[in-house]
Amino acid sequence: MATKDWAAKTSDVPEGARRQWRADRALRPPMRSPGRPEPSRAVQRQFWYLIATGITSAEAALKVGVSVPVGTRWFRHAGGMPPISLAVPTGRYLSFEEREEIALLRAKQIGVREIARRIGRDPATISRELRRNAATRSGKQEYRALVAQWKAQQTAKRPKTARLATNDKLREYVQERLAGNVRRPDGSIVVGPQPPAWKGLNKPHRQDRRWATAWSPEQIAHRLKVDFPDDESMRISHEAIYQSLFIRGRGALKRELVTCLRTGRALRQPRARTQNRPQGHVSADVVFSQRPAEAADRAVPGHWEGDLIIGTGRSAIGTIVERKSRSTLLVHLPRLQGYGEIPPIKNGPALGGYGAVAMNDALVASMTKLPEQLRKTLTWDRGKELSGHAQFALETGTKVFFEPLGSRSRCNRW
Repeated sequence: MATKDWAAKTSDVPEGARRQWRADRALRPPMRSPGRPEPSRAVQRQFWYLIATGITSAEAALKVGVSVPVGTRWFRHAGGMPPISLAVPTGRYLSFEEREEIALLRAKQIGVREIARRIGRDPATISRELRRNAATRSGKQEYRALVAQWKAQQTAKRPKTARLATNDKLREYVQERLAGNVRRPDGSIVVGPQPPAWKGLNKPHRQDRRWATAWSPEQIAHRLKVDFPDDESMRISHEAIYQSLFIRGRGALKRELVTCLRTGRALRQPRARTQNRPQGHVSADVVFSQRPAEAADRAVPGHWEGDLIIGTGRSAIGTIVERKSRSTLLVHLPRLQGYGEIPPIKNGPALGGYGAVAMNDALVASMTKLPEQLRKTLTWDRGKELSGHAQFALETGTKVFFEPLGSRSRCNRW
């Protein structure tokens, strides 16, 4: 029965012709299907637009209508960098919406010229689209918009080889300087650009990282013009170096060289995302504009403003100042047990004494000693040390508000 059905479906195929016969008629080489065709370029372009706004890959995937694993795979395989141009294509090429319209009209047995008239295209464009991008795996030509879009995207790819993959001398030059292993002909090491003086702030173990003596991609790109002023083949932009490191299948550089970058990241971090992260604990109900008006004119006591002061050796102390009377309370922040003895653990407890939990406990101990009418509001900057403000407000009855972005602490101006 199956043999008879197959013969009925392929009755117009010449005797002895192979299955690829219809693809040969479409004037294209055989295309191996990867399974379900991937979403259109328009969907992927919208995904990367959303990534640029600072949201996560999971949120961007749900907004464009693909699964979370697909969005995560797109982001990781591209190293956090858009692998396609974000420029909207011109009207010269058929869009996915036009292909959907062609598929619907074709299913209604409407002719090529009528389809061309309805969508405003040349009949030759429609005829060529139906011949080249129709699905042929079922044994006959069936035009489906999703398959046609995938085939158009596959044939539109340009096998442009990265310059680092074809120029061995340039690739070796870039790799040596990224790793900080530049040597003279006699074997002596060439010291790379001197990094800025390290002051021991924020990242105490930075001097131990490999990239402390390595060159950045931008330094390498500028140095090429000095070392090879007359050789135009020894030119590459710093962005091309980043793409070769981050985008899978794009570059010829060793993947492990990402550890030599100044950030030490294996994925590029969108700038908008890094700007949003430190203020994740600031919700709409605790922004500065929601603070009561009586706290601004200093007419009523009980409104406080606080700040964290970090001194030498990572010592710290908290200050809270009452706006009307200028009364100041110092919040003791002792280091926790194990500081200096237990090695730092990522996402572990902050033993310095000014983590969110330690700061909450110290502020609660100081504020609960005051009468209830003198602890109405507390204004703080957007530091992460007060990320547990909800628990603090619950225990003390003091409403917490956060200063606007980019403002200096008002306590320091008094």
